[in-house]
Amino acid sequence: MIYTKHKFSQYRSTSCLALMGIFLAFAPATTFATSHKGHHASTPQSDSQIVSDGYSSDSNQASTESKIVAIINGQLLTQRDINNREKLFQLTAGIRLTPDVLQRMRPQLIKQLITERLHTQEMLRRNINISPEQIAQAIADIEKRNNMPPNALRDRLSQDGVSLTTLIDQIRLQLGWGKVIQQDLGSQSRITAQEVEQRQKALKHEVGRPEYLISEIFVPVENARHPEQELQFTKTIIQQLRNGAPFPIVAAQFSQAQSALQGGALGWVQEDNLDPEVAAIARKMPIGAISNPIQVAGGYIIATLGGRRTIGNEMGTLMKIKQVFIPFSSKLNPQHPTPQQVSVLNQVNKLRTSMHSCQQAEEANQKAGNVRPSDPGEVQLERLNPEMANILQDLQPGQVSKPLVSVDGIALLMVCSREKKNIADISASEIANQLLNQRVEQISQQLDRDLHRQAIIEIQKPDNGSSKKTSSPTKDQHK
Repeated sequence: MIYTKHKFSQYRSTSCLALMGIFLAFAPATTFATSHKGHHASTPQSDSQIVSDGYSSDSNQASTESKIVAIINGQLLTQRDINNREKLFQLTAGIRLTPDVLQRMRPQLIKQLITERLHTQEMLRRNINISPEQIAQAIADIEKRNNMPPNALRDRLSQDGVSLTTLIDQIRLQLGWGKVIQQDLGSQSRITAQEVEQRQKALKHEVGRPEYLISEIFVPVENARHPEQELQFTKTIIQQLRNGAPFPIVAAQFSQAQSALQGGALGWVQEDNLDPEVAAIARKMPIGAISNPIQVAGGYIIATLGGRRTIGNEMGTLMKIKQVFIPFSSKLNPQHPTPQQVSVLNQVNKLRTSMHSCQQAEEANQKAGNVRPSDPGEVQLERLNPEMANILQDLQPGQVSKPLVSVDGIALLMVCSREKKNIADISASEIANQLLNQRVEQISQQLDRDLHRQAIIEIQKPDNGSSKKTSSPTKDQHK
């Protein structure tokens, strides 16, 4: 397994759910209409229509959704659970899947939901409880970080026919499973200064060697002799990624590595921390490409490469910027802007010519209500998405961007500082994160194997309702 790179405290966060919020809140930059001609998107089928295609007609859909798919230690997994997860994936990924694609994905999705049931049961066995207040706060945090009004996420899910319970269950599981891992880590969660120093010495011998900014999706294989089902699922996911599905959201939904909590992101990884099969692909794959299935011990990996650099040497452009955001009172229709929206555009154009310092930018954003934070933090130009990089690459300190129009308002960006420097040095805290995450991944994999080995799982056959018992432990195995 590829080792992950992030602080352990993030296992108790809602990182991958924040990715859902990012997508739900995102609206591409646009411009005000200069004429009444424009593209009119056709209305797609609703998620519920798409998901139900191939299952049943409307008359018996309720009966179909109540059908039992699996029984995990006495707990039911129904067709409704699967439908809701498929709807949630389509909504967050922003894609519409055909019945054929859904059919190919479904067996692996069932396996994942079974694993999640086992995780939830383990949380209950350990008396790990996530309160409704914690879940409500997590949802509120998603909305706040993505500039969504209260209850907007709930409303969006409802509009697309997705049960709020599906989202709540994922939040509860992520928060609770992090606590399970933390319990099992115990004293191993502390990385000593000596361990960090040993790793720093080892890295000095690797100066000049490549390292990779990489993300992964891991699909485990149950039976190494018959990996056909998992391989087919992996190929289906790759096709969706190449068709435009966002890698972080797909990873958050389907990857079975702990890096799923960060949307599959691993950060910069040295070759000796990669599976040899992955390293071989990373050496030659283009930046931004989606790999073919990479067979590793225990399953398949889908990798994407965000960057490649030499250890000890990477020149980057670091920028500090300020943002001014002036909101609209209603959603923008580019073909028919309201008087208030035209007024905001005029206000922004005047501000752009009169604003000459980052202090002025901060004051202007505060005057506009601080709807979005004035200081997004230091950014590296080379790691921004191409659209944002094009906006900032020619701006010098004190210069202001062109107005950036979205459906919610208009933003201006001002560059406060710009510095070219070597950013390849790995800090002691990053090394500690890498070492800790190796332990987290190992413990998580071992715990998953134990839970599956001890569980009684009955898979219902779709044709006649009979079941197949996949495991039968002794009575004291769950104690």
